[in-house]
Amino acid sequence: MAHARSPSRAGDLSASPRPNGTRVVAVRDARPEIGLVAVVITLIGEEPCVRVITTPAGDTRLPLAVYRLENGATLDEALRFGVIEEVALDLGHLEQLDCSMVRDAAGARNTLSIGYLALANTGAAIGENTLERQHWRSWYSFFPWEDWRRGRPSILQEMIEPRLRTWAELGAQPHQKDADGGLTRVERIRMAFGLDGIGWDEERVIERYDLMQAAGAMPDAAGDGLPADHRHTLAVAMGRLRRRIKQRPVVFELMPERFTLFELQRTVEAILGPHLHKQNFRRLVEHMGLVEPTEDMKSHTGGRPAKLFRFRQSVLIERLQPGVRVRTVRG
Repeated sequence: MAHARSPSRAGDLSASPRPNGTRVVAVRDARPEIGLVAVVITLIGEEPCVRVITTPAGDTRLPLAVYRLENGATLDEALRFGVIEEVALDLGHLEQLDCSMVRDAAGARNTLSIGYLALANTGAAIGENTLERQHWRSWYSFFPWEDWRRGRPSILQEMIEPRLRTWAELGAQPHQKDADGGLTRVERIRMAFGLDGIGWDEERVIERYDLMQAAGAMPDAAGDGLPADHRHTLAVAMGRLRRRIKQRPVVFELMPERFTLFELQRTVEAILGPHLHKQNFRRLVEHMGLVEPTEDMKSHTGGRPAKLFRFRQSVLIERLQPGVRVRTVRG
Protein backbone atom coordinates (compact mmCIF):
# COMPACT_ATOMS: atom_id res chain seq x y z
CA MET A 1 0.00 0.00 0.00
CA ALA A 2 1.17 3.53 -0.74
CA HIS A 3 0.71 6.55 1.47
CA ALA A 4 -1.91 8.99 0.24
CA ARG A 5 -0.70 12.55 -0.05
CA SER A 6 -4.06 14.28 -0.18
CA PRO A 7 -7.02 14.11 2.21
CA SER A 8 -9.93 11.96 1.16
CA ARG A 9 -13.22 13.62 0.30
CA ALA A 10 -16.16 13.24 2.65
CA GLY A 11 -18.15 11.57 -0.11
CA ASP A 12 -18.59 11.25 -3.85
CA LEU A 13 -21.53 13.07 -5.42
CA SER A 14 -23.37 11.83 -8.46
CA ALA A 15 -26.36 13.62 -9.97
CA SER A 16 -29.04 12.52 -12.44
CA PRO A 17 -31.66 14.82 -14.03
CA ARG A 18 -35.43 14.34 -13.55
CA PRO A 19 -38.05 15.12 -16.17
CA ASN A 20 -39.12 18.28 -14.31
CA GLY A 21 -35.61 19.67 -14.43
CA THR A 22 -34.68 18.99 -10.81
CA ARG A 23 -31.59 16.92 -10.05
CA VAL A 24 -31.34 14.06 -7.55
CA VAL A 25 -27.97 14.02 -5.85
CA ALA A 26 -26.83 10.73 -4.39
CA VAL A 27 -24.00 10.74 -1.84
CA ARG A 28 -21.79 7.67 -1.89
CA ASP A 29 -20.07 7.18 1.45
CA ALA A 30 -16.30 7.40 1.05
CA ARG A 31 -15.27 7.39 4.69
CA PRO A 32 -11.97 5.56 5.02
CA GLU A 33 -11.80 2.20 6.69
CA ILE A 34 -9.97 2.29 10.02
CA GLY A 35 -7.21 -0.28 10.25
CA LEU A 36 -5.35 -0.99 13.50
CA VAL A 37 -1.75 -2.21 13.26
CA ALA A 38 -0.27 -3.89 16.33
CA VAL A 39 3.44 -3.93 17.15
CA VAL A 40 3.30 -6.75 19.70
CA ILE A 41 6.54 -7.08 21.67
CA THR A 42 7.67 -9.94 23.87
CA LEU A 43 11.04 -11.05 25.21
CA ILE A 44 12.34 -14.45 24.09
CA GLY A 45 15.51 -15.27 25.96
CA GLU A 46 17.34 -11.96 25.86
CA GLU A 47 15.87 -10.79 22.58
CA PRO A 48 13.02 -8.28 22.11
CA CYS A 49 10.81 -9.90 19.49
CA VAL A 50 7.94 -8.72 17.31
CA ARG A 51 4.95 -10.88 16.37
CA VAL A 52 4.75 -11.18 12.60
CA ILE A 53 2.39 -12.94 10.21
CA THR A 54 3.44 -14.59 6.97
CA THR A 55 0.93 -14.06 4.18
CA PRO A 56 0.08 -16.74 1.57
CA ALA A 57 2.26 -14.77 -0.86
CA GLY A 58 5.24 -15.18 1.46
CA ASP A 59 5.34 -11.56 2.64
CA THR A 60 5.54 -10.49 6.27
CA ARG A 61 3.22 -8.11 8.09
CA LEU A 62 2.21 -7.10 11.59
CA PRO A 63 -1.08 -8.23 13.19
CA LEU A 64 -4.09 -6.24 12.00
CA ALA A 65 -7.59 -5.45 13.20
CA VAL A 66 -10.38 -3.46 11.55
CA TYR A 67 -12.42 -0.96 13.53
CA ARG A 68 -16.07 -0.59 12.64
CA LEU A 69 -18.24 2.15 14.08
CA GLU A 70 -21.24 -0.11 14.36
CA ASN A 71 -19.64 -2.53 16.83
CA GLY A 72 -19.61 0.10 19.58
CA ALA A 73 -16.13 -0.79 20.83
CA THR A 74 -13.33 1.68 21.48
CA LEU A 75 -10.24 1.58 19.30
CA ASP A 76 -8.29 -0.12 22.10
CA GLU A 77 -10.99 -2.75 22.57
CA ALA A 78 -11.15 -3.42 18.85
CA LEU A 79 -7.36 -3.81 18.71
CA ARG A 80 -7.25 -6.22 21.66
CA PHE A 81 -10.11 -8.31 20.24
CA GLY A 82 -8.60 -8.32 16.76
CA VAL A 83 -5.18 -9.47 17.99
CA ILE A 84 -6.75 -12.24 20.09
CA GLU A 85 -8.78 -13.31 17.08
CA GLU A 86 -5.84 -13.32 14.65
CA VAL A 87 -2.89 -14.53 16.74
CA ALA A 88 -4.44 -15.69 20.07
CA LEU A 89 -2.43 -13.31 22.27
CA ASP A 90 -3.59 -11.48 25.37
CA LEU A 91 -2.05 -8.01 25.50
CA GLY A 92 -0.77 -6.14 28.52
CA HIS A 93 0.40 -2.53 28.16
CA LEU A 94 -1.20 -0.90 25.12
CA GLU A 95 -0.81 2.58 23.70
CA GLN A 96 -1.55 4.33 20.45
CA LEU A 97 1.37 5.41 18.29
CA ASP A 98 0.94 7.07 14.90
CA CYS A 99 -1.69 7.25 12.21
CA SER A 100 -1.48 7.66 8.45
CA MET A 101 -3.72 7.45 5.40
CA VAL A 102 -2.87 4.59 3.08
CA ARG A 103 -4.34 3.34 -0.20
CA ASP A 104 -4.51 -0.16 -1.58
CA ALA A 105 -2.47 -1.05 -4.65
CA ALA A 106 -5.35 -0.24 -6.98
CA GLY A 107 -5.98 3.11 -5.31
CA ALA A 108 -9.61 2.13 -4.82
CA ARG A 109 -9.84 2.18 -1.03
CA ASN A 110 -8.51 4.57 1.59
CA THR A 111 -7.56 3.21 4.99
CA LEU A 112 -6.80 5.27 8.08
CA SER A 113 -4.03 3.17 9.61
CA ILE A 114 -3.48 3.58 13.37
CA GLY A 115 -0.42 1.98 14.93
CA TYR A 116 -0.27 0.54 18.44
CA LEU A 117 2.48 -0.59 20.78
CA ALA A 118 1.46 -3.68 22.75
CA LEU A 119 3.33 -5.87 25.22
CA ALA A 120 2.73 -9.59 25.66
CA ASN A 121 4.44 -11.59 28.39
CA THR A 122 4.62 -14.82 26.42
CA GLY A 123 8.36 -15.28 25.98
CA ALA A 124 8.73 -17.95 28.67
CA ALA A 125 5.88 -19.97 27.19
CA ILE A 126 7.44 -19.81 23.72
CA GLY A 127 10.85 -20.87 25.00
CA GLU A 128 12.55 -23.20 22.59
CA ASN A 129 9.33 -24.14 20.77
CA THR A 130 10.63 -23.97 17.21
CA LEU A 131 7.16 -23.89 15.66
CA GLU A 132 6.05 -21.00 17.84
CA ARG A 133 9.31 -19.06 17.55
CA GLN A 134 8.95 -18.81 13.78
CA HIS A 135 6.09 -16.36 14.32
CA TRP A 136 8.40 -13.94 16.14
CA ARG A 137 11.30 -11.85 14.82
CA SER A 138 13.92 -9.93 16.76
CA TRP A 139 13.30 -6.24 16.21
CA TYR A 140 17.05 -5.94 15.60
CA SER A 141 16.63 -8.08 12.49
CA PHE A 142 14.73 -5.11 11.05
CA PHE A 143 17.00 -2.42 12.56
CA PRO A 144 20.47 -3.94 13.21
CA TRP A 145 22.09 -0.51 13.65
CA GLU A 146 20.04 -0.02 16.84
CA ASP A 147 21.71 -2.92 18.70
CA TRP A 148 24.64 -1.56 20.74
CA ARG A 149 24.89 -4.43 23.23
CA ARG A 150 28.22 -5.50 21.75
CA GLY A 151 29.43 -2.01 20.96
CA ARG A 152 28.87 0.33 18.05
CA PRO A 153 27.40 -1.69 15.14
CA SER A 154 29.85 -1.92 12.27
CA ILE A 155 27.06 -1.33 9.73
CA LEU A 156 26.92 2.32 10.84
CA GLN A 157 30.50 3.20 9.95
CA GLU A 158 30.84 0.87 6.99
CA MET A 159 27.65 1.68 5.12
CA ILE A 160 25.01 3.93 6.69
CA GLU A 161 27.02 6.97 7.79
CA PRO A 162 28.97 7.35 4.49
CA ARG A 163 25.70 7.23 2.52
CA LEU A 164 24.10 9.79 4.81
CA ARG A 165 27.03 12.20 4.59
CA THR A 166 27.07 11.89 0.79
CA TRP A 167 23.32 12.55 0.66
CA ALA A 168 23.71 15.62 2.87
CA GLU A 169 26.59 17.10 0.88
CA LEU A 170 25.07 16.37 -2.54
CA GLY A 171 21.93 18.34 -1.72
CA ALA A 172 21.42 21.61 -3.57
CA GLN A 173 21.94 23.48 -0.31
CA PRO A 174 23.45 21.03 2.19
CA HIS A 175 23.68 23.68 4.90
CA GLN A 176 20.28 25.22 4.25
CA LYS A 177 17.83 24.59 7.07
CA ASP A 178 14.99 22.16 6.40
CA ALA A 179 11.44 23.46 6.61
CA ASP A 180 10.37 20.54 8.82
CA GLY A 181 12.71 21.05 11.76
CA GLY A 182 14.80 24.17 11.41
CA LEU A 183 17.98 22.10 11.01
CA THR A 184 20.21 21.42 8.04
CA ARG A 185 20.60 17.91 6.68
CA VAL A 186 24.05 17.74 8.22
CA GLU A 187 22.74 18.83 11.63
CA ARG A 188 19.86 16.35 11.53
CA ILE A 189 22.23 13.49 10.75
CA ARG A 190 24.67 14.50 13.48
CA MET A 191 21.91 14.62 16.10
CA ALA A 192 20.08 11.47 15.03
CA PHE A 193 23.21 9.32 14.72
CA GLY A 194 25.28 10.87 17.50
CA LEU A 195 28.12 11.96 15.25
CA ASP A 196 30.96 14.40 15.85
CA GLY A 197 30.91 14.00 19.62
CA ILE A 198 27.17 14.49 20.15
CA GLY A 199 26.50 10.97 21.46
CA TRP A 200 23.98 8.29 20.50
CA ASP A 201 20.42 8.75 21.78
CA GLU A 202 18.65 5.38 21.70
CA GLU A 203 15.21 7.02 21.62
CA ARG A 204 15.73 8.65 18.19
CA VAL A 205 14.76 5.51 16.26
CA ILE A 206 12.19 7.13 13.99
CA GLU A 207 14.45 10.11 13.20
CA ARG A 208 17.19 7.71 12.09
CA TYR A 209 14.74 5.63 10.07
CA ASP A 210 13.25 8.64 8.27
CA LEU A 211 16.70 10.03 7.40
CA MET A 212 17.85 6.68 6.06
CA GLN A 213 14.73 6.41 3.95
CA ALA A 214 15.20 9.92 2.55
CA ALA A 215 18.88 9.30 1.80
CA GLY A 216 18.41 5.85 0.29
CA ALA A 217 20.70 4.49 2.99
CA MET A 218 18.42 1.67 4.15
CA PRO A 219 20.22 -1.68 4.10
CA ASP A 220 18.92 -4.26 1.67
CA ALA A 221 15.85 -5.84 3.24
CA ALA A 222 15.37 -8.55 0.61
CA GLY A 223 13.48 -11.49 2.04
CA ASP A 224 12.17 -9.32 4.85
CA GLY A 225 8.80 -8.63 3.28
CA LEU A 226 7.58 -6.11 5.84
CA PRO A 227 5.60 -3.29 4.17
CA ALA A 228 7.05 0.21 4.45
CA ASP A 229 4.14 1.53 6.53
CA HIS A 230 4.46 -1.37 8.99
CA ARG A 231 8.23 -0.85 9.21
CA HIS A 232 7.63 2.83 9.98
CA THR A 233 5.18 1.92 12.75
CA LEU A 234 7.69 -0.56 14.16
CA ALA A 235 10.35 2.18 14.29
CA VAL A 236 7.94 4.47 16.15
CA ALA A 237 7.08 1.66 18.60
CA MET A 238 10.73 0.90 19.23
CA GLY A 239 11.56 4.49 20.15
CA ARG A 240 8.38 4.79 22.23
CA LEU A 241 9.11 1.70 24.32
CA ARG A 242 12.69 2.85 24.89
CA ARG A 243 11.32 6.11 26.22
CA ARG A 244 8.45 4.54 28.12
CA ILE A 245 10.50 2.15 30.28
CA LYS A 246 12.28 5.20 31.72
CA GLN A 247 8.94 6.74 32.73
CA ARG A 248 6.74 3.82 33.71
CA PRO A 249 7.41 0.28 35.02
CA VAL A 250 6.28 -1.36 31.78
CA VAL A 251 9.52 -3.36 31.57
CA PHE A 252 8.16 -5.61 34.32
CA GLU A 253 5.34 -6.68 32.00
CA LEU A 254 8.01 -8.51 30.01
CA MET A 255 9.56 -10.15 33.08
CA PRO A 256 8.54 -13.29 34.98
CA GLU A 257 6.96 -12.69 38.38
CA ARG A 258 10.31 -13.39 40.08
CA PHE A 259 13.67 -12.52 38.55
CA THR A 260 17.28 -11.76 39.38
CA LEU A 261 18.65 -8.25 39.06
CA PHE A 262 20.96 -9.52 36.33
CA GLU A 263 17.94 -10.76 34.34
CA LEU A 264 16.28 -7.37 34.78
CA GLN A 265 19.43 -5.62 33.58
CA ARG A 266 19.67 -7.83 30.51
CA THR A 267 16.04 -7.09 29.67
CA VAL A 268 16.59 -3.34 29.91
CA GLU A 269 19.75 -3.67 27.79
CA ALA A 270 17.86 -5.70 25.19
CA ILE A 271 15.28 -2.95 24.81
CA LEU A 272 17.55 0.10 24.98
CA GLY A 273 20.40 -1.37 22.94
CA PRO A 274 23.58 -0.51 24.89
CA HIS A 275 25.30 -2.52 27.61
CA LEU A 276 24.82 -1.09 31.12
CA HIS A 277 27.27 -1.00 34.01
CA LYS A 278 26.23 -3.79 36.40
CA GLN A 279 26.81 -2.08 39.76
CA ASN A 280 25.44 1.29 38.60
CA PHE A 281 22.29 -0.40 37.33
CA ARG A 282 21.72 -2.28 40.58
CA ARG A 283 22.20 0.84 42.67
CA LEU A 284 19.76 2.72 40.46
CA VAL A 285 17.04 0.07 40.66
CA GLU A 286 17.35 -0.36 44.40
CA HIS A 287 17.54 3.41 45.04
CA MET A 288 14.33 3.98 43.09
CA GLY A 289 12.53 1.26 45.05
CA LEU A 290 11.33 -0.56 41.92
CA VAL A 291 11.92 -4.06 43.25
CA GLU A 292 11.80 -5.95 46.52
CA PRO A 293 13.59 -9.17 47.46
CA THR A 294 11.77 -12.47 47.85
CA GLU A 295 12.86 -15.32 50.10
CA ASP A 296 13.84 -17.43 47.12
CA MET A 297 17.12 -17.95 45.33
CA LYS A 298 17.90 -19.01 41.77
CA SER A 299 20.64 -21.58 41.28
CA HIS A 300 23.18 -21.08 38.53
CA THR A 301 25.28 -23.92 37.17
CA GLY A 302 28.86 -23.34 38.22
CA GLY A 303 28.08 -20.18 40.23
CA ARG A 304 26.58 -18.94 43.46
CA PRO A 305 22.77 -18.81 43.79
CA ALA A 306 21.29 -15.40 43.00
CA LYS A 307 18.59 -13.66 44.99
CA LEU A 308 15.19 -13.40 43.33
CA PHE A 309 13.27 -10.13 43.29
CA ARG A 310 9.79 -9.01 42.27
CA PHE A 311 8.28 -5.72 41.17
CA ARG A 312 7.25 -3.59 44.15
CA GLN A 313 3.66 -2.57 43.39
CA SER A 314 3.53 0.20 46.00
CA VAL A 315 5.98 2.26 43.95
CA LEU A 316 3.05 3.10 41.65
CA ILE A 317 1.52 5.33 44.32
CA GLU A 318 4.83 6.62 45.65
CA ARG A 319 6.29 8.01 42.43
CA LEU A 320 4.80 9.88 39.50
CA GLN A 321 7.14 8.27 36.98
CA PRO A 322 8.41 4.97 38.43
CA GLY A 323 10.40 3.89 35.40
CA VAL A 324 13.95 2.57 35.02
CA ARG A 325 15.52 6.00 34.50
CA VAL A 326 18.84 4.91 33.06
CA ARG A 327 21.01 7.26 31.02
CA THR A 328 22.85 5.69 28.11
CA VAL A 329 25.10 8.07 26.19
CA ARG A 330 27.17 6.45 23.45
CA GLY A 331 29.57 8.06 21.04
